[in-house]
Amino acid sequence: MGGQHRHEPIDWKTHGVKVIPGDQLDPNTAQTPGMDRAAAINLARVGAQKIWAGTVKIHPNAKTGAHHHGHLESVIYVLKGRARMRWGEHLEYVAEAGPGDFIFVPPYVPHQEINASTDETLECVLVRSDNEAVVVNLDIEPVERPQEVRWIDPIHKHG
Repeated sequence: MGGQHRHEPIDWKTHGVKVIPGDQLDPNTAQTPGMDRAAAINLARVGAQKIWAGTVKIHPNAKTGAHHHGHLESVIYVLKGRARMRWGEHLEYVAEAGPGDFIFVPPYVPHQEINASTDETLECVLVRSDNEAVVVNLDIEPVERPQEVRWIDPIHKHG
């Protein structure tokens, strides 16, 4: 056929878009004490090869154990509540995020999520850079007073 490859037609019904109802997420995923993770998108559920996505809920006034996600990059989008993130070898840095804010967690960064609200559940969407559910729980003695870190956009620096 003169260098052309014969391609079988793709069954887009089976191998196309997948809609996962919010009430059908899978709680059978790697967990960290203090939070409830549920998977929406992963290899087993939808055949995702390069990402993992799901939700996390942290009860009022609760905090997770310190952990990291190995070589994975993570994005957290805050839907509801106030997230206080601590990170570092001794969780010595802190920043907060509210509804509509994004949080980026680079690979291997020890971190802890805290619900800064005493009466509202913190609800977030998580996306990771691989379909693996890598969670490495850590035994860290945190500093008593972490240093607040404010983000400065390296592209659009403020005056």
